[in-house]
Amino acid sequence: MAVRIDLRDDWTLRAEAPEEVPASIGSAGVPATVPGCVHTDLLAAGLIPNPYEGANEDELTWIGRTRWSYTTGFDAAALAGAERVDLECEGLDTVADLSLNGRPLGRTRNMHRAYRFDLRPALREGGNELRVEFASPYGYAEALREELGDRPNAYPEPFQFIRKMACNFGWDWGPTLVTSGIWRPIRLHAWSTARLSRVVPQVTVAATPEGGARGRVLVRVEVERSDTGEDAGLTLRAEIAGRTAAVAVPPGVCRTEVEVEVDDPALWWPIGHGDQPLYDLRVVLSADGAELADWRRRVGFRTVELDTGVDEGGRRFTFVINGKPVLVKGANWIPDDCFVTRVGRERYAERIDQAVGANMNLLRIWGGGRYESEDFYELCDERGVLVWQDFLFACAAYPEESPLAEEVEAEAREAVVRLAPYPSLVLWNGNNENIWGFWDWDWEKPLAGRSWGEGYYLDLLPRVVAELDPTRPYWPGSPYSGSPDVHPNDPRHAAMHIWDVWNEVDYTVYRDYKPRFVSEFGFQAPPAYATLRAALPGEDLRPDSPGMLHHQKAIDGNGKLARGLAPHFGDTADFDDWHYLTQVNQARALTVGIEHFRAQWPDCAGSVVWQLNDCWPVTSWAAVDGDGRRKPLWYALRAVYADRLATIQPEGEGLVLALANDTDQEWAGTARLARRSLEGVVLAGAEAPFTVPARGLVRVEVPADVAGAGDAAAELVTADTDERRAYWFFAEDRDIAYPEPGYDVGVAPSGEDLRVTVVAHSLLRDLSLFADRLDPGAEADDMLVTLLPGESHTFTVRGGAHLDPGLVARAPVLRSVNDALRASGRDEQVVA
Repeated sequence: MAVRIDLRDDWTLRAEAPEEVPASIGSAGVPATVPGCVHTDLLAAGLIPNPYEGANEDELTWIGRTRWSYTTGFDAAALAGAERVDLECEGLDTVADLSLNGRPLGRTRNMHRAYRFDLRPALREGGNELRVEFASPYGYAEALREELGDRPNAYPEPFQFIRKMACNFGWDWGPTLVTSGIWRPIRLHAWSTARLSRVVPQVTVAATPEGGARGRVLVRVEVERSDTGEDAGLTLRAEIAGRTAAVAVPPGVCRTEVEVEVDDPALWWPIGHGDQPLYDLRVVLSADGAELADWRRRVGFRTVELDTGVDEGGRRFTFVINGKPVLVKGANWIPDDCFVTRVGRERYAERIDQAVGANMNLLRIWGGGRYESEDFYELCDERGVLVWQDFLFACAAYPEESPLAEEVEAEAREAVVRLAPYPSLVLWNGNNENIWGFWDWDWEKPLAGRSWGEGYYLDLLPRVVAELDPTRPYWPGSPYSGSPDVHPNDPRHAAMHIWDVWNEVDYTVYRDYKPRFVSEFGFQAPPAYATLRAALPGEDLRPDSPGMLHHQKAIDGNGKLARGLAPHFGDTADFDDWHYLTQVNQARALTVGIEHFRAQWPDCAGSVVWQLNDCWPVTSWAAVDGDGRRKPLWYALRAVYADRLATIQPEGEGLVLALANDTDQEWAGTARLARRSLEGVVLAGAEAPFTVPARGLVRVEVPADVAGAGDAAAELVTADTDERRAYWFFAEDRDIAYPEPGYDVGVAPSGEDLRVTVVAHSLLRDLSLFADRLDPGAEADDMLVTLLPGESHTFTVRGGAHLDPGLVARAPVLRSVNDALRASGRDEQVVA
């Protein structure tokens, strides 16, 4: 068998032009962590401030304009006897020249590719020095921009001229922190005779004439042979589910395939539709009975189709898994940290579990980030979370000339091969917003006929997917209508993005759309208070304080927050009220949108909110902030993405109750409809029996005497089923005659946690408990709870047993909309 030695230790980082960097760094070497990057190494050495605090980001732009080198040594004794010794580089960020003992090995120009170099010409007995020298990412990208001609993009940065994580160059939610470094493992690989250079499993399921199912695993393999291995006869063997198949690989042959069949395999399903059985697949290459290479992955048996057929309403965009249409309840995923090596399996698991906890079944990996690590896809496989994978193009016109064209093809081929085993991956998508940009963002004139990426999305990428991964669908872009003759963001044709909401109009405009699928839409809010405090230590927090403005990257972001808040809550000068109400407003916006979309199933087959996560502490569209804390939006998504949903929707001059059932069981019951005063008194009522079929939707008309308000400022509608309650308020919050918030609070420890029970004496709207204001590690299990007089709710605060009961029970920790909109005191009694 081969020998692999990870090169993790004893690396040294140096600036190659010490006169161009701060004197504190100079030419001295800094211990480097591999995998890692320059920023994290300098931070660990105490040579730069935390880039996420205050405006420190601005002081560190020189890092991306500097040449850096990583050096280490190794002893070749353990490699003796091998016919080949290679250097495997899984990820170099980005423009690197490698040498061993002063002898050049080769160059890299793509963060998203792996590289392999033959060390034999430079390897010597005993000690060896390996050197990886990184050019300035800015220098390389700007020089290529000058050579190929500029192209328009969303930000004044050259990110489309280098195959690197685009959001390193800053985004409307991210800082400009342009990295360099060895960001994935680097190792020595000593081998003889032959090795597996490419393994691509294609897993399919087909019905049998007997009514069962047959799973097939077709394993396509490429083999690299050593000089002496050219004449060797090899054997390739594949094993899965107790079944084995083998083929002979004759001398000189480097490509082959082997197929294994599995009778009646257990099918892999997305969460909420079934289980997620995974099968161990092992592929072994041998010669004369001796194993040379061993490749292992877990795979799942399932079929996936993307139904984009044309009907009387336009073009569908429906995921079909194992023959069953799936309602997508998802979120967009961005890199979880600007410094990606700080995101390991535990952090991936926490974030993916937060998605599952919010009843999501799909994550879309956005095209301005990266192809995630194996950990991400493995965890999604285990949890049943579907993955929509963008190829890495976002918000820009991309050159199709050399050397980028060759890099793009090599990158795409590698990504498709690497990710082929994962059953959770159900879509390859060509780009994010670039086809839309060509149509609507005034690109044609500045392009002046130059290439912009169309050839990638409509020719190269679909060819690569069809060749290497024909078991999965490909779609050219998000958004894309499916035809060059139809606007790419047409609501009635395939997947669309909705960004006039947030940028230009009120969130109630979501109800004007009748989309087939929404793959991006969102609304901003600041992160948790504890997250702000950690990022802006000592700052007098105001919406427009220096640190708050620095951590707001969207153009006119605070202005849009204010304009979005005013129609619903009016204006507020108090920071604590602003912080709470903007978070509530974000949750309300997405609730309005998603409830409207779900009420159109199956015509609208899904929504993918922008965005699940953040990469640093920032005011953004995320549901989970940069420190991993759940914003009120997360709790709202958990409610609107629930398997069963009751929502009151406007229809014509009246109201309807939409009952959505995303389960395999029929949902039957009686809806109790009531128009009430704010004091909870029923002014008009009705009962409506209902039966919602499995995976179905039923709309129940609300009687006119319930749907029509006598006094819009003083009334609301409730709809109760045994499982869900829906509310409808006739007026905006600023116009509602809210009563003084009255309630009792009982606070009692429960082990390490704290149970906080609120008994309402008045209507309490969007009651929330912000435990992080008292302890950054404390978090409540619920938010945005609306109570009628006489009702109660118990919050559980994780790790909150030590909190002061008196502080827990009052603002700014315990908040309601009534409290925020009324400056006077509350009728409260704290019971410890």
